[in-house]
Amino acid sequence: MGDPSLGYTLDEALSTVGFGTFQALALVFAGISWFSEAMEMNLLSFIGPAVKSEWSLSPTEESLLSTAVFGGMLVGALFWGFVSDAYGRRIGMQGIVLVIAGGGLLSAFSPGYKSLVLLRCILGFGVAGGHVFASWFLEFVPSSNRGAWTLSILVFWILGELFEASLAWIIMPTLGWRWLLGLSALPALLVLIFSVFVPESPRYLFAEGRINEAIDILKKVALMNRKKLPAGTLVSDQTKHLDEENSPLTETHLLSLTQKKTNSLQTSAKNLFELFSSDLLGTTLLLLLLHFGFTFAFYGVVLMISAVSSEPNDCRSLNILLRNGHDTSLYRNVLITSSAEIPGLIIATVFVERVGRKLTMGILTMLAFILMLPLSFHQNEVVTTALLFCARMLLFAAFSTLTTYAKEVYPTSIRATGSGLATSVGRIGGMICPLVAVGLVRGCHQTLAVVLFGIVILISGLCVLLFPFETKGTPLTDTVTK
Repeated sequence: MGDPSLGYTLDEALSTVGFGTFQALALVFAGISWFSEAMEMNLLSFIGPAVKSEWSLSPTEESLLSTAVFGGMLVGALFWGFVSDAYGRRIGMQGIVLVIAGGGLLSAFSPGYKSLVLLRCILGFGVAGGHVFASWFLEFVPSSNRGAWTLSILVFWILGELFEASLAWIIMPTLGWRWLLGLSALPALLVLIFSVFVPESPRYLFAEGRINEAIDILKKVALMNRKKLPAGTLVSDQTKHLDEENSPLTETHLLSLTQKKTNSLQTSAKNLFELFSSDLLGTTLLLLLLHFGFTFAFYGVVLMISAVSSEPNDCRSLNILLRNGHDTSLYRNVLITSSAEIPGLIIATVFVERVGRKLTMGILTMLAFILMLPLSFHQNEVVTTALLFCARMLLFAAFSTLTTYAKEVYPTSIRATGSGLATSVGRIGGMICPLVAVGLVRGCHQTLAVVLFGIVILISGLCVLLFPFETKGTPLTDTVTK
């Protein structure tokens, strides 16, 4: 640990207290939020066909229900990043689940189509903030095995998807879509209640110059884990490494941290500009491209699985295939295809700490590209479904690794903003992919759709190779200036 008179850093404190009771409870809290968001996303598979039948909607009107959610997410991802960096992770998380719960419950009472579209857009605005919960949890985890623990949040995402499909199977045939909407919003209410008891991120507090508050939280974490903090006082990495024989630097550095606090608008603008500074420009652009590519490819494969899993030679769209909201095959198919993410998460968890983030993403992306190639030609239903199932598994694993890397590569002061911007750009890919996965397949152009997805996957894999550094096992940084 070094000379106690020099103090200890946040990473040293977290490494000393380890992963214990506190981190386990923090994982459950962040995990339930992702469970809730996964339910709302998987809900799109069931609500569209049911509402279309009840209100006699056109295919365009039905698709707008999904587009509205992604549209809200496009704005929300960046907004919640700004909020959590300017006002704190805790306030950001409370606002996110409040919007999700409110939008979800009000959607169940929508009097008509327009109000439902608006409320689903509002809900998407809240769902987009999931990255804030992941950032908050990440900032309590020791650097050793940090990637694996961060990926563990995705277990809750998968469980949320599977639970939503099961819930729809039970609720939709008897009680209808309004009950499904209302019940699906309840986990967000649970997170909102729990949020009253969760602490602020000590990394955020430290970056804002609120040192005593950060120390108090670290003491509580140590107490819950039955450990003790290192001797000395909390200092920054810069303070400890600039001159280990000159401890008065601590006072100077803490003063500079306090002075950096400005009003929220200036902070948000400053954070956004820092993402495109000379030191971070290349990393930011690569992350934006990868989030767009992975979102476009992953959700495209999800839609293609649904579109071809029944009668691929009919060139039927997802909307036509799922037109009967009470057809039990719909719920069965969603359950089966969602389960592809289970082995995907296992793959990511195993490799992310063994071979690193970059190599894991590169290998998985190239394998997904290879699996897509045979789909350029006609295959029987079993082969087509198996290839798409495996592609979804690999893309989910790569996407999961990317979410971990994106939160590690940025310092605390701009972590949520950077992650939010990348997620927001990714939602553009989510809005466009139905035009390819559904529109082209509907028009009997599956080969063209596969080629487009293959090109995007290949480019994404090449972008991974261009990342400047690996984050495996490295401490999180707190400020942009090294």
